Amino acid sequence: MHAAGPVVRIEASTLAGRVACPGCGTLSDRVHSRYERRLSDTAISGREALIRLRVRRLFCDNPECSKKTFAEAVSELAARYARRTTALERVLCAVALALGGRAGARLTQRLAAAVSRMTLLRMVRALPDPEYATPRVLGVDDFALRRGHRYGTILIDVESSRPVDVLTDRTAETLTAWLHAHPGVEIVCRDRAGAYAEGAREGAPDALQVADRWHVWNNLAGAVERTVARHQECLSAAVDTVTESGPDPDADHQHGQDDQVTAPVQPAQPEDRTDRIATRTRERYTAIHALLAEGVGIRAISARLGLARGTVRRFTRAETVGELLTRNGTGRRPSLLEEFKPYLHQRWGDGCTNAAALFAEIKARGYRGGQKIVREYLRPFRAAGRTPEPPPKPPSVRRVVGWIMSDPSNMDEEDQRRLDAILATSSQLAALAGHVRAFATMMCGLRGHELEEWMAAVDADDQPGLHSFVVGLRRDQDAVTAGLTLPYNSGPVEGHVNRIKMIKRQMFGRAKADLLRKRILLSD
Repeated sequence: MHAAGPVVRIEASTLAGRVACPGCGTLSDRVHSRYERRLSDTAISGREALIRLRVRRLFCDNPECSKKTFAEAVSELAARYARRTTALERVLCAVALALGGRAGARLTQRLAAAVSRMTLLRMVRALPDPEYATPRVLGVDDFALRRGHRYGTILIDVESSRPVDVLTDRTAETLTAWLHAHPGVEIVCRDRAGAYAEGAREGAPDALQVADRWHVWNNLAGAVERTVARHQECLSAAVDTVTESGPDPDADHQHGQDDQVTAPVQPAQPEDRTDRIATRTRERYTAIHALLAEGVGIRAISARLGLARGTVRRFTRAETVGELLTRNGTGRRPSLLEEFKPYLHQRWGDGCTNAAALFAEIKARGYRGGQKIVREYLRPFRAAGRTPEPPPKPPSVRRVVGWIMSDPSNMDEEDQRRLDAILATSSQLAALAGHVRAFATMMCGLRGHELEEWMAAVDADDQPGLHSFVVGLRRDQDAVTAGLTLPYNSGPVEGHVNRIKMIKRQMFGRAKADLLRKRILLSD
């Protein structure tokens, strides 16, 4: 062994002895010739290691063997025809699985075993798939290969949290075929997707399906949001509670009782709105429900009106057009000036009353609207002669939904007081909160046997939003009951879906299906 610069060279040779022919197994020690193999090895003290291994070529003495000569193999050091030792191959495979191509190639330079990114990717593709027994508890979920276009399915052993396989799509037929090829699954944990329910039913009819509790809770949150949106006028009670609990004692002294301030007007009620978005929403609602009455399906409506299927579904689920106009996603959009209003109040109070100057300042901070919007907003300031106090805003629909869906013992005291004020103004919202808390108690206590009683109580109450939720539960009642009873859930599957997102980001645009599958199954 000798070192020359950044490279350590090691010269070695095999010992004399009888070696088995790889063709027939006959032992031989008759030397035909010798030749030299050059192998790269793991670094020594930060230096690249090169092994010059001298091996023998031997005669095969078996006349019936197809091989007349064969090369002596040193399997403990390197595989046949390999240019790297087995130890270095393991290191490079671990780097490739953890970092991918480009980042892995940069790391190998620091490890004194530099290879190209394409070499690392070839090594990953050449790795064999791991061999696992068919899991008893199987977790199923989808992930995006190309978001909005192509999706795959990941299968997880829920008990060991190890990935079992990756499917190229998320159809029922593909899952059914996999389950037929891997009998023995007893429990299938899934979300509320109908394709996976059908695939599990056809592929493993004896397996118990478990609907994930988080997805059921999320479906309930959507029903609660639709109900709160119908009673949006009740949310102003939370503002009255804040005003009564914390008035400003110095306000009259500071501003003077005779100052008349023109406060910004509150958003119009859904039935009073005449803006462009409201008009378009009413027209679409009328057209979609007219086609539904004629028996036209969602896909056909989407093609006929040139709308996305998700938009059509949202309009079909809305019982009134007012429900659509009270939600920011399809109704009134927040003003472009909204996030800059506190800054404008501060600067006006500092004495800067030039609208053009204020427009330039907020534009530098990221404002994307026009100067006319700023001038219109500042006009009441100028008329009043001082900075008007912006009126307190009622909490948003989603914030109230968050309060209703939260554990009362973990809520802030002020939020609890505001929620109580809202519930006191509407018996329907109060009943809704009671149903939600009863469901949460049942879910957290894994008392799935109480589900039928809870659904009967909702059916007997005037809760249209929860009625649609209950209809969905009844279509999948066995799986939902199992999800509310058994300790299994889709948490490990969701964790692997999040890991897949990280792997895809690492691989930039080279995450093809075969390579991505290898990294999902083989990465630690």
